[in-house]
Amino acid sequence: MRTTGNRIKRLFAPKSLRNQLLARSLFILAALFLLIGILQYFLMQDFLYRNKAQSMEAQIRSLPMEFMIDKGSSAGFPPEFDGNVPVPPPDSDIGQPRDYFLFPPDTSFAYIDSAGAFEDFSENSSIQSPQLSTSEYLAIMTAFKEGKHVDYRIVLNNEGAEQLVLFRPLGMPNSHKGLVQMGSLTSSLQVVLIQQLLTFSALSLLALIFGLFISLPVLRRTLVPLSNMVKAVERTDAGNLADRFPVGQGQEEIDRLSESFNRMLERLETSFEAERETKEQMRRFIADASHELRTPLASIHGFLEVLLRGAAYDKQKLEGALNSMYGESKRINKLVADLLLLAKLDRAPQLQLSEVRLDILIRETLLQLQMIAGSRHVELQIADGIKGHYDPDKIKQVLLNLFHNAVQHTHPETGNIRITLCQTENATELSVLDNGSGIDQEHLDHVFDRFYRSDNSRTRIHGGAGLGLPISKSIAEAHGGTIEVESEIGKGALFVVKFPNRVSSSA
Repeated sequence: MRTTGNRIKRLFAPKSLRNQLLARSLFILAALFLLIGILQYFLMQDFLYRNKAQSMEAQIRSLPMEFMIDKGSSAGFPPEFDGNVPVPPPDSDIGQPRDYFLFPPDTSFAYIDSAGAFEDFSENSSIQSPQLSTSEYLAIMTAFKEGKHVDYRIVLNNEGAEQLVLFRPLGMPNSHKGLVQMGSLTSSLQVVLIQQLLTFSALSLLALIFGLFISLPVLRRTLVPLSNMVKAVERTDAGNLADRFPVGQGQEEIDRLSESFNRMLERLETSFEAERETKEQMRRFIADASHELRTPLASIHGFLEVLLRGAAYDKQKLEGALNSMYGESKRINKLVADLLLLAKLDRAPQLQLSEVRLDILIRETLLQLQMIAGSRHVELQIADGIKGHYDPDKIKQVLLNLFHNAVQHTHPETGNIRITLCQTENATELSVLDNGSGIDQEHLDHVFDRFYRSDNSRTRIHGGAGLGLPISKSIAEAHGGTIEVESEIGKGALFVVKFPNRVSSSA
């Protein structure tokens, strides 16, 4: 029962697209029928009036020749003429000329002389002739003399009866001696028009009713693709964003809408996936940061416990504990500073840009690099004269991070690290190549993740927090550049930073 009620409610719902399309289609169809009916009425009226005018003109031409010649004299009509046909006596000669003739009972007849005087020959009939003004009659005569065509007119007589009036000149073609005015009631023509209009209205109404019943299933079938989309939307939620709307249902607009929805779902799916990945990264970040901070804090806490138990009175133990706590505190400070730097770079990079000679900047850090390298061999391949708008401190930090990473993964005695600076057509490239243990392919995609360390890197002597490479990547991107890595196990690693040749000073 409820299902039936819902269907009826949907069927007659004023906001239903199907009902709105149906109502508007029927409204347009009804308006077209109305316009066609009005046009048909006037065209039919003109056709009937012209046809009646032609018939009346034929009647005027059938007037006796003596009447045409005699200036329209009333000699042709007996005074008692009432439009009826008199019955001649049986002994009359059929061949004798008649001195009068007859017209249909709904016809009026009048004569207008050349001066515009009006004479009604049907005043004893049931219908009177309508009379125009003298100036109008003279204008009509003038038009006939000039060879112009004078159309029929619709005029009301003194009794208020509407007549179709036709005018024709009397006399010889070049000697017009007046006008013959012939009129006919339009009531019979109006009856025909009304009948035609009623017939058309009835047929139009039947067509609208028939169209209503035909359009309902057609519209329902036409809107099936849209209904399928509605069902698909109802099934879609955050758990099944992989579902897609059907495309290619044979309706261009619906197909385009489906494609738009599918693209939106793809963006939403990507956004949700990125959000999940971000949450997972944040979870790992918090866990790794907690782990990195817990280790030095636990070490400091342990040394403090040792000192509180009496080691503070032993000068040698006290000095060793203080040195260890100092080292751990430096490690904590560096970790916190790196985290703050990453947060700033993520939020809104604030770079102090200036025109910098990169070759000079690298050579200025050579002494510091050699101190970090120890016994490892350091090689420079630097092109001269390369300059651009950079933040010198941030560029130096990128170089130190990459170099420190190479030092951690190369042998202290046989390690070889090469720093290269060159300029191509589109970019300035700064690369650091080492001959260390290399990076496994499964770890290459994660080396720039925060706190990420491969298994090999966890075994290094001087372990870091895993923030150097992410910081380098953020600084490179803040300058509009990129950072890439190439490596194979046992063949070392190559880190390449690419900066655009023209970096905007407002970056």
